[in-house]
Amino acid sequence: LHLSHSGRYRCGGWVASHWRQSEWVTVTVHKVPPSGVSLSAQPPRGQVALGDSLVLSCAVAAGTGPLSFSWHREGSGALLGTGPRLELRHVGDSDSGQYRCWVSNGDSVAESDPLNVTVL
Repeated sequence: LHLSHSGRYRCGGWVASHWRQSEWVTVTVHKVPPSGVSLSAQPPRGQVALGDSLVLSCAVAAGTGPLSFSWHREGSGALLGTGPRLELRHVGDSDSGQYRCWVSNGDSVAESDPLNVTVL
């Protein structure tokens, strides 16, 4: 189903040589709020060597879109990225911390549990 399938419907058919139609029914399709937002990291567990790259991925178990993503690090007000993946290249000590992914469908927002990134 899509949101555009919302509307009024009825059916019709021939019954004993007569065309018959049902009463109108209203169908409303709702967005499913995003839920089950989870993070994964490569290298695993968010442990990365100084100067290397780290890729964080955000997955959504349920939710209808379009979905938008935003990445945040605790203590930083900056928006870090807007896709389902966040790549940190040449990580430094300042990249350590707790990262979260927020997912929105325009009506509601769900966020992941934090993933702790440690720069070794």
